[in-house]
Amino acid sequence: MNKVKSKKSKYIIRFLLFTGTIVSLFFVPWLLVKAWILPLPNTVQEQLDEAIDHGFDGIVVYIDQGANPPQYLASGWHDREAEIPAKPQALFKIASISKLYDAVAVTKLVNDRRLSLDKTIADYLPELVGRIENADKITLRLMLQHRSGIPNYTDAPDFWAAPTETYEESLALIADMPANFEPGEDYEYCNTNYLLINKIMDDELGYPNFQFIRQEILDPLSLDNTYRSVTDVKMEDVMGGYHVGYPHNLKTNDYGMHATAEDVGIFLRALNDGSVFEEEEEEEELYASVYEYEHAGWVPGYQSFAHYHKYLDAVVVAFYSTTDPELYYWNLSEIINNRIVKILERQ
Repeated sequence: MNKVKSKKSKYIIRFLLFTGTIVSLFFVPWLLVKAWILPLPNTVQEQLDEAIDHGFDGIVVYIDQGANPPQYLASGWHDREAEIPAKPQALFKIASISKLYDAVAVTKLVNDRRLSLDKTIADYLPELVGRIENADKITLRLMLQHRSGIPNYTDAPDFWAAPTETYEESLALIADMPANFEPGEDYEYCNTNYLLINKIMDDELGYPNFQFIRQEILDPLSLDNTYRSVTDVKMEDVMGGYHVGYPHNLKTNDYGMHATAEDVGIFLRALNDGSVFEEEEEEEELYASVYEYEHAGWVPGYQSFAHYHKYLDAVVVAFYSTTDPELYYWNLSEIINNRIVKILERQ
């Protein structure tokens, strides 16, 4: 009897696996499959034009590969309503790519003995003891590496419907909440880490840390098209951003740093070859111990990717001006990014 039941169970499991596969295939966004299996175009520009046909409103790509002249590419709209074509030199909301700049700034302050990777939230922000669990154990290093266990304030329900505007508002969303894990015991990407890091830098410097980033990172690299906020730029220079289900252009929303794809690309090259550290080996070694060398970013209407492909000696920065709640366009953009790299491999 047990053998019969066992045999029946096997058949049931196989049936469920089979039907589960059929159901999952039914729900696969077939345009993603199509974008993946289409024949590879001959040029990156053709790939961008094809991606617009998949539904993106606008795309900007900057490529710096070895001794080749940089490529400045665009397709779709800079401003959909005004029917202004996409511009390779448009300003874009780079979202979490800004964490690379923050991590470099922290590295420089640590190298100058103004901050310590081993000091804790309790040391730097004593007012948060009792408000953030494990404040006496969470070091600056753990926050940089997203290993703090602090809850992510942007995960608050309906956060993007009405984003916070100040440090205090953002902190209030997670204060007094239990930790997600013990410090150093796991990894979880968390914007609260960098909210606190920026506060720590501001307090140490005595002025907004973007001024330090400008002096120590942007100016030495002649990055004149990187800005702290949308309030610092000409609105007509900002690429329009569109979120599925929301009817309006999102370019006036202030989600932090703005930059051209070229500026991000130059910075990324300098980060990966070490020149952003001005020949200081100690800084370069410090940075290598705490953070990564490429990044992506997402805010409503804007998704951005900054990657260095060492085997091709290629920096590729890609901006896409369409997002959606299910991250369908995020997955589609990653397919397009991979196809761009394949085109570079073939050339």
